[in-house]
Amino acid sequence: MRMRVSSSVVNYKDSPGSAAWFSLQYLDRTEAPRKPTCKAEEMDKEKKKEKKSSKSDRVTLKKEIGLLSACAIIIGNIIGSGIFISPKGVLEHAGSVGLSLIVWVCGGGICALGSLCYAELGVTIPKSGGDYSYVTEIFGGLVGFLLLWSAVLIMYPTTLAVIALTFSNYVLQPAFPDCLPPYIATRLLATICILFLTWVNCSSVRWATRIQDVFTVGKLLALVLIIVVGLIQICRGHYDALRPSVAFEFRQDPSVGQIALAFLQASFAYSGWNFLNYVTEEVVEPRKNLPRAIYISIPLVTLVYTMTNIAYFSSMSPEELLASNAVAVTFGEKLLGMFSWVMPISVALSTFGGINGYLFTSSRLCFSGAREGHLPYLLAMIHLKNCTPIPALLVCCFATIVILCIGETHNLINYVSFINYLSYGVTIAGLLYLRKKRPNLVRPIKVSMLVPIAYLVFWAVLLGFSLYSEPVVCGLGMVIMLTGVPVYFVGVHWKDKPKCVYRLVESVTYIGQKVCYVVFPQEDLSETEPLTASKATD
Repeated sequence: MRMRVSSSVVNYKDSPGSAAWFSLQYLDRTEAPRKPTCKAEEMDKEKKKEKKSSKSDRVTLKKEIGLLSACAIIIGNIIGSGIFISPKGVLEHAGSVGLSLIVWVCGGGICALGSLCYAELGVTIPKSGGDYSYVTEIFGGLVGFLLLWSAVLIMYPTTLAVIALTFSNYVLQPAFPDCLPPYIATRLLATICILFLTWVNCSSVRWATRIQDVFTVGKLLALVLIIVVGLIQICRGHYDALRPSVAFEFRQDPSVGQIALAFLQASFAYSGWNFLNYVTEEVVEPRKNLPRAIYISIPLVTLVYTMTNIAYFSSMSPEELLASNAVAVTFGEKLLGMFSWVMPISVALSTFGGINGYLFTSSRLCFSGAREGHLPYLLAMIHLKNCTPIPALLVCCFATIVILCIGETHNLINYVSFINYLSYGVTIAGLLYLRKKRPNLVRPIKVSMLVPIAYLVFWAVLLGFSLYSEPVVCGLGMVIMLTGVPVYFVGVHWKDKPKCVYRLVESVTYIGQKVCYVVFPQEDLSETEPLTASKATD
């Protein structure tokens, strides 16, 4: 069977999201003619066979994420290096051990409120892309594009770069026990890690999810080890810092601002709870498994985080914890003796799984943005055989390597973390707006109105104190986001561009198709049918 890639790819003046973009018109197949038959029975059997196999032969994102892998994506993206390295930020701003533990529990509760809202949005608007897809559907293209622009340009590449550097630092640290690992060595190992996991994600969705499953289990086992050792310490009577009379001794008078900053630190540790919504179209039975995964994962992470902090306080005084830059490593050195090397390896494994999870989900954001016409069309294509979004993965990989070369990744993370929390609030506000705008929309899950309202109250307080305490950082984050406004009007809103622009885009798309062996996926209307059907009744 010969295959030929056609250059007559797409009508670029079609409206975003039109069916023409998704039709499989990129590959012309020539097959040997079938042997004719006159038997009606054979024809009927062949038609039935073709009907059964048509869905499996469809070139589309494969639904290979079951409930276990869905839970692994959520847990794996939430549990990164933060809980191993710096829970001291919560203690520093809370001012006491007892209040810091309350903040950890309440932080998980706030994430649970947000995840319930995202569960409703995920089954009501069953599209990959998470916040971006929901905001675009509810508020229109410009607001969605601004979220997409800041995420693809800075947010996810920077986060990936920071996690990759943390991985390389902990892997190389045993080779340089008396000094920091060389700058070039850490960047080189981080780049190799990014390239390897990009290759895995390009090759197979199943391989990527299996890596996520294995490393998520590894993270949980490392935390279970900390918890078990901490409980043994408590049983031996080493819990002075946890006695109520001591736990609520404040080093300084607590203020609303400091408590809000403590919640901000905890919220950063819990970030990633919404990442399953980025890959909704690859989840098996998403209307069932997406909310189930959320209901399982968020309480589990909250329990593990709280128990881990209790374990830390069983062996370290508040002063020791505040003095440590790597709490889990200090914990291992004090209690694990000759097995203290387990903690640095646990951090490395945790970050490796985190890189895989971020690559997997951020590439689907690029894919969704291109499918809506907000990014180059090539990024909305998938490999003909592997059914993976190779162009989107390569863009994420390249952007991360560029950020690694720039160097000042931590400053960039501070600028865009404000945008991250802003996107949460805008998305959940969209849930309330959608309830009013389209009350007849099919909603397999419908949470109480108190849930989004409670989340938005907390979000507004947290964002307000962030603006008050860090006006420059938040301001620069807004500037980064608003630079997308002219890009949107020139690149997306302006339809009558010169023909030479269309020819250039078509040529680049044609070359990209041949190099990556990719085509536009065929739509699976079975998942979006309730959404489109309800439009007529609204």
